[in-house]
Amino acid sequence: MFELSGLGGLLLLALDLWALVSIFGSRESTGAKVLWSLLVIVLPLLGFLIWLIAGPGRSSATHNRRI
Repeated sequence: MFELSGLGGLLLLALDLWALVSIFGSRESTGAKVLWSLLVIVLPLLGFLIWLIAGPGRSSATHNRRI
């Protein structure tokens, strides 16, 4: 079984907290914020990676860079 402990666990905790702060600070709907938050909380590593790739605000940030 895969287990994070020590420094790796603290790093994952810090990254998840950063993700949660970013999620709640985004302009997404309340429902989207709740779903993203649950994903990050229930599946810390996988949820963070999914959020990092496709999280709230990713599509608008990419769109704004092209203009």
